[in-house]
Amino acid sequence: MIEIEKVFTKRAENGRPNVIAGPCSAESREQVLEMAKALAAMPDVVAMRAGLWKPRTRPGGFEGLGEAGIEWLKEAQATYGIPVITEVAKPSHVELMLKADIKLMWIGARTTVNPFLIEELAVAMEGTGVSLLVKNPVSQDLPLWLGAIERFRQHGVGHIGAIHRGFSTFLKGRYRNPPEWQIAIGFKNRMPEVPLYCDPSHIAGDRALVPMVSQMAMDLNYDGLMIESHPNPDAALSDAAQQLTPQSLAALLANLTIRKQHIGASSSELEVIRNEIDLIDKEIVAKLGQRFAKVEEIAVVKQAHNIQILQMERWQAIIEHSTELGAALGIDAALIRKVYEAIHVESIKMQEERINATNKAVSAEK
Repeated sequence: MIEIEKVFTKRAENGRPNVIAGPCSAESREQVLEMAKALAAMPDVVAMRAGLWKPRTRPGGFEGLGEAGIEWLKEAQATYGIPVITEVAKPSHVELMLKADIKLMWIGARTTVNPFLIEELAVAMEGTGVSLLVKNPVSQDLPLWLGAIERFRQHGVGHIGAIHRGFSTFLKGRYRNPPEWQIAIGFKNRMPEVPLYCDPSHIAGDRALVPMVSQMAMDLNYDGLMIESHPNPDAALSDAAQQLTPQSLAALLANLTIRKQHIGASSSELEVIRNEIDLIDKEIVAKLGQRFAKVEEIAVVKQAHNIQILQMERWQAIIEHSTELGAALGIDAALIRKVYEAIHVESIKMQEERINATNKAVSAEK
């Protein structure tokens, strides 16, 4: 019997992760069956992934074999007893998978971003017994991710999990799709009951970084990993650079460090440090309150002297001074900039609201 339920099991304390692995794309019957055999022998693996429909950014690339690969997935599932999962992006994809009695599917990042398409897919899945994983949208938009899951729930999709695969950005750096871990943490806080997988392959874009990203996901208590694996990654028809051989995948899983969730009731060391952090956090919030009070005063002065709200030279000076102070304390300049950008946006908003309110009051008096 195919055990799909394992895919949606939350990771137990100190437990091993649930792992979904397999090629980016199903390329041939031999490739699919070879991977299924290898993955079925790995205890952590709960399902095999293989893309049939590949949404390419620009035309001309390999867009998957589509319907032709369905029978290979079905054969792999029947032969090796491992559940198979593929991406569906249109109601017609759902219909084809259901016709083959494959009810485990995932929604890709390019689809999650479109509520109209999500609604169509949810309608197509209603009453079918589909089990589903939903990737984060390509944009850094937590409500879109949450909303997609809510739409599927409204149409009765029972088993639902989520996949964090990173976010697209114009500025390319270390990662293909920067993880923006805080968004995934926000997801966990909003939907703690939903099993959360990390897709280190799409975050990294480079097989050399996949182990590091996988370990980070474990340290953040993700329930599972979705890792791309191919018998011959360099010859893969899509995403060759980020796929692992089955041997490398097995080594990665064997070398994962599974950390404790709690330090233990007998030790108060962690609690002492947490109490100290709580006190520091209170001081930070109090200082923010003081700073924003000064922003209100600045708004009054600017309005009295007819001075524009945005002062770029002043803003640049704040950033330069703050990043220098941060560097002296070993704090990353990018973090300092991100914090102060958030403060600056709120400061501009406060000044604008204060000036608008004063103008309305003056107009009312006239």
